Amino acid sequence: MSKKVIHKRKWKLKNILLILLVLLLVNFCGYFLCKAPIKNILIKNTTYIKDDDILKIAGIKNYPSFLFFSSKKVEKKLEKMDTIQKAHVYKKYPFTVEIVVEENTPLFWSNQKNGYVLANGFILKEEQNNFYVPRLISEVPSNQYERFLKEMGKVKPEVLSKISDITYEPNEYDKDRFLLYMDDGNMVYLTLTKFKMINHYNEVLKQLENHKGILYLDNGNHFQIKE
Repeated sequence: MSKKVIHKRKWKLKNILLILLVLLLVNFCGYFLCKAPIKNILIKNTTYIKDDDILKIAGIKNYPSFLFFSSKKVEKKLEKMDTIQKAHVYKKYPFTVEIVVEENTPLFWSNQKNGYVLANGFILKEEQNNFYVPRLISEVPSNQYERFLKEMGKVKPEVLSKISDITYEPNEYDKDRFLLYMDDGNMVYLTLTKFKMINHYNEVLKQLENHKGILYLDNGNHFQIKE
């Protein structure tokens, strides 16, 4: 009766060392990826908000681990800021984070509320920011205020920057009437239903031939030259 011979596999020292080296490299790479910090942070679409404030609120000012960085958590943190309407955060390789912000832009300074009024109605009590926006001098009744806020949000930035002061100027015919004082010395009467017409101010200005006066856009479209 023949005997079954079992050959024992002999591990060579070189093979063992190779396996240990591979395991060591895998562990080292894993440790490196876990500890590797964010290298670059790109912040886009900000005009009024300081980048340093965004980094502080997001909790990434000290460039934490890229691997364990959570885009969703940072988005939620940023969207709690009254000055941010929406935030989109993306992880991009190698080790880059991109933050795209939709701001609640300042629309005007309110003398009555003593602060900057943002697009979402929030009052920013920080006069030192010196945003280049109009000043609302008079009080606006609650019936007109919400609509006024909405219409102001539609004014183009290049036109908004040319408005100096705004007053609520109702008359016996229209309770939604406003007077806008422009930086160039002109005045513009508008109603809430025609407020968007102010976006054509630069086009109208070319037709005034450097004359200064009052532009009536509340009732018809005519210009009264100042003497």
